[in-house]
Amino acid sequence: MEINKLSSWLLSSSPYTEYNTRLELLNQSPDDSNVLAARRKMIAHPQIQTLLNEVVHWPGNILKNHKDASHCLHKLVFLADIGLRLGDPEIGFIVERILSHQSQEGQFQVLVNINPTYGGTGEDQWSWMICDAPLVLYTLLKFGMSCDDERIRNAKDYLLSLVRENGWPCSVAPDLGNFRGPGRKADPCPLATLEMLKVLALVPNVEPNIVRTGIDMILGMWEKRREQKHYLFAMGTDFKKLKAPLIWFDILHTLDVLTQFPCAVADPRLQEMLVIVSKKSDTYGQFTSESVWTPWKEWDFGQKKLPSPWLTFLVLRVMRRANYSQN
Repeated sequence: MEINKLSSWLLSSSPYTEYNTRLELLNQSPDDSNVLAARRKMIAHPQIQTLLNEVVHWPGNILKNHKDASHCLHKLVFLADIGLRLGDPEIGFIVERILSHQSQEGQFQVLVNINPTYGGTGEDQWSWMICDAPLVLYTLLKFGMSCDDERIRNAKDYLLSLVRENGWPCSVAPDLGNFRGPGRKADPCPLATLEMLKVLALVPNVEPNIVRTGIDMILGMWEKRREQKHYLFAMGTDFKKLKAPLIWFDILHTLDVLTQFPCAVADPRLQEMLVIVSKKSDTYGQFTSESVWTPWKEWDFGQKKLPSPWLTFLVLRVMRRANYSQN
């Protein structure tokens, strides 16, 4: 499919795909009448309204599994990713609910329940872990909160302080006791490191060495993917499957984060990932989900039979950032 036909296909799909295509692939101004119209349609779209009606009850269900794609946290991240901001319906209210639960360490908390078998209390409690705290901070930044806000700065600085020479480890709030993920204590957590890079892409004036540490951890794992696994995360067959929304540790989520850093784009290891993803397109340049999150089955990326406009947008955005040509 020619570029203009591919763009037309994206523009004629869901309003959230149209809106982001206009902004990020076609470089249209946020004030352009077509962009504004797409944004209005996006906010009014029934699927988006359904998500807003769910996340307004933040924190929603108890977080027992960070891979639970139905959890309020992941829906909140998706709304931030597609472009909802402070000032949009319900977002300000949701942000205030999030800000009302901040730990002494500065982290914005979610409701969790850790089984005593794994070192928890077995009771519902407000707390945080390194696999959710960066995502909550990410949504606040994406929604438009300033890094100069003391609450945001405290959360960011504490998370930055946790970095080690090999990336971010599995870390939890002191009130969760001895709980940590299933891995060696000295190993970095790939998901936590990816999520921290996701945050740092939005933060100005971060120490370059800290960013480089996170990037090297991820790309080093890719380089040694046949023999290396941290906290049960691997870069095998499942990792390479295209999947949306960007929830877990997989190739598209990894590329979406890393291509925001020029030093990562220039790395041959990232270029290898780009080649793998680019070869997954059909003859029209469209991309189809290879794995799906069941709670999102009603969305265009929640099935594996037809090309997905949103998934295609995500891949094209990655390729554009990396100045990667499939030809």
